[in-house]
Amino acid sequence: MPASTSPTQDPSQHPLGFAIVGLGQLTLEEIMPAFAQCRWARPVALVSGSRDKALPVARAHGIGEDRVLDYDHFDRLRDMPEVDVVYIVLPNHLHAEYTLKAFAAGKHVLCEKPMAVTPEECHRMMDAARAADRQLMIAYRLHFEPFSQRLTALCREQALGAVKTLMASNCQVTTAPDIRLQADKGGGPISDTGIYCINAARMVTGEEPTEVVAFAHQPADNPDFAEVPESVAFLLRYPSGVVAHCETSFGAAESRHLRVHCAQGFIDLEAAFSYQGQQLRLRRGSPSTGPASTEELLIRPVNHFAAEMDAFCEAIHSGQPVPTDGRMGLADVRIIRALQRSIDEGGVVAVDRD
Repeated sequence: MPASTSPTQDPSQHPLGFAIVGLGQLTLEEIMPAFAQCRWARPVALVSGSRDKALPVARAHGIGEDRVLDYDHFDRLRDMPEVDVVYIVLPNHLHAEYTLKAFAAGKHVLCEKPMAVTPEECHRMMDAARAADRQLMIAYRLHFEPFSQRLTALCREQALGAVKTLMASNCQVTTAPDIRLQADKGGGPISDTGIYCINAARMVTGEEPTEVVAFAHQPADNPDFAEVPESVAFLLRYPSGVVAHCETSFGAAESRHLRVHCAQGFIDLEAAFSYQGQQLRLRRGSPSTGPASTEELLIRPVNHFAAEMDAFCEAIHSGQPVPTDGRMGLADVRIIRALQRSIDEGGVVAVDRD
């Protein structure tokens, strides 16, 4: 939730300017429309490899043509004082490169997840943020939407007793041509859809996993999956004893569900990882030991991307740390790497901490 500010510090009086880097589907269908619901953020520049594609977007959002750049002229952002934040919405393997360039231009950075492909890239991004004295936030939008926030609070306060296990499913159909099917671009279902399960488990437990094990299916008869698995099932074990059961797929019908099993009932979040349509339900007790009850919590939804961008603006204005910082991004990249090692080598793999 936004921290309180004095009238002279109210970020709504000083909305921050965003340069959006990358005009793919996520940008066009979700991020650009979300600005209409932002209080503290506004689009002021675009970076795209296609000027023909970018100019209609710029006109629709009141961005001047001289504020539409290609990648060869990215460094011109340095000379645009109206740009406060650079939002990196590029393929995974380009996150580190353009984050470093944005910090070199003196801008704050909001970077889509996963933060990068390797832990080494993550460290370089965090080092660059410190050197530039600018904020780095990773775009874990669910930390800013009220259904996930309420589920997290219920788990942390043990509203249904201690958390015992959780089950997370994030599946969709992804077909070629799609950059997410290219291994050398940081693709694959774990990095794209599985990362939501990984991050949700952190929200539920408040812990980092110590060990992981993963099993992947890569069908030999489908050329779409020549480089990456179609489906991956994996387990994460936490110091408290909680075990997270997760599944992610590029070849299964859409399923985005989270269930948390507690000592005295369970919590279901339907459409847990979707952009909208969340439903949060609690089941208390067990019919085998007495009466059980089901309760649906009615919560006002928000636009996830508007909430995320406004939260970043508030953090920049207040000088407070962002809740989804580079350390969280690095932690998830380490988990993804451990899961890949388990697939490649077989068996249980410890998650690196160095």
